[in-house]
Amino acid sequence: MTIKPNILVVDDEPHMLNFLRTLLEVESYGVEIASSGLEALERVQKDPLPDLVLLDVAMPGLDGLQTLERLKEIKQGIKVIMLSCMTEPATVVKAIRLGAQDYLPKPFQQADLEAVVQRVLGRSTTGDAIDALGSAEEVGDDLYFLAASEPMRKIRSQVGMIAGVDVPVLILGESGTGKEVVSKLIHKLSPRGNKTFLKVNCAALPTELLESELFGYEAGAFTGATKSKPGKFELCDQGTILMDEIGEMSTGLQAKLLHVLQDGEFSRLGGRSQVRVNVRILAATNVDIRQALAAKKLREDLYYRLNAFTITVPPLRERREAIPILLRHFMARFASRYMRDPLPLTPELVLAAQSYYWPGNLRELENFVKRYLILGDAGQVIQELGANEGGGHVASGSSAAPTNAESSGLKSIVRGLKDEAEIKAISEALQRTNWNRKAAASLLKISYKALLYKIREYGLDDNSRTKAVSRQI
Repeated sequence: MTIKPNILVVDDEPHMLNFLRTLLEVESYGVEIASSGLEALERVQKDPLPDLVLLDVAMPGLDGLQTLERLKEIKQGIKVIMLSCMTEPATVVKAIRLGAQDYLPKPFQQADLEAVVQRVLGRSTTGDAIDALGSAEEVGDDLYFLAASEPMRKIRSQVGMIAGVDVPVLILGESGTGKEVVSKLIHKLSPRGNKTFLKVNCAALPTELLESELFGYEAGAFTGATKSKPGKFELCDQGTILMDEIGEMSTGLQAKLLHVLQDGEFSRLGGRSQVRVNVRILAATNVDIRQALAAKKLREDLYYRLNAFTITVPPLRERREAIPILLRHFMARFASRYMRDPLPLTPELVLAAQSYYWPGNLRELENFVKRYLILGDAGQVIQELGANEGGGHVASGSSAAPTNAESSGLKSIVRGLKDEAEIKAISEALQRTNWNRKAAASLLKISYKALLYKIREYGLDDNSRTKAVSRQI
């Protein structure tokens, strides 16, 4: 029998305490209550520590943000969800910076509460072995966000909080780490999610062309401009625009972008009138911000305007525990796309992938899986990975290398055991329901979409009706 987590609810309103206690106890959570910030602080200094704290923002005396700050000082790793009737950008951003895992606006339904609690706790009703089923979120254009490591789970939590707050977001990270995926997830989860999302690569065009691309032009603005043309900002009105590689934009054009951020208006090239737009701007770059500011390549005023909130996407080498999951995800995707049978991910291949430096990050990992799928020879792609001059394996002379290799190997073994249990559970559910996928999903207490994803990922098909499929990773 699965033991449900214990949750501490902090609110100064008695009816809200009773309401939350009822909702949580219906789901079999253990519930404790505190009617003030001070009472909550006293509670967390006693054992056992609550698995989660639901904390109201607006409370007399020590308010929610002050309580959150004190909680993190006492127990840095404690998980906190903020509750509030208000969603002022400054309050949400401060809550994130203080370490809150999520922000749930009042009023909310039971389903909203349960979803955010499960996301923060990182658990599902069927346990950790099946939890990875729902970890791949489609963000559009065949791109997925996978919260397959602790850093990416933290980013998913930050995105969930900041998406609904209409402020600019600066996304930092090396090339190929998934900055575009993060930006699309922000857009998808925001109130603008059903509006236009456009990406502009600031490094791909010279200044003159980039300016006309962004702001449009009037007829006669330059040679060849025979008729007026709207720019990306006009086309993206009410939506979201991603300024990719913002650090490569000229400082003159940065000044015009700053005007759009401040006033929401601009003029087309060759135009005299102002065009007003309502666009959320996300910016991404792989440059070192401090160096760019020092070299005057990035305007300080633009940086501070964009830096309402910053998300830093770590390189793949700093989230090696996610590599087995990413390998399976890419294998399932590309096998389906190229109409091939998925290939087995052997322990040797996974360990080699976890030991490699991945200078190209996720983009390089995707190409690695594609090459394996085409060649069908695990030994050859492992050998090519080791011989790759671009990054190479983790240097054996480094003091950190043995620890990483040993840790990766252990995680690979644990992941393999979990996968075997997961495959067995899914196969048995499918056999019990005579391969009625909807019934099997209900039996496993997961979504139908999640079950289909896992069937593809593990290569389960109708030929598996008479046997359980087991694949080691």
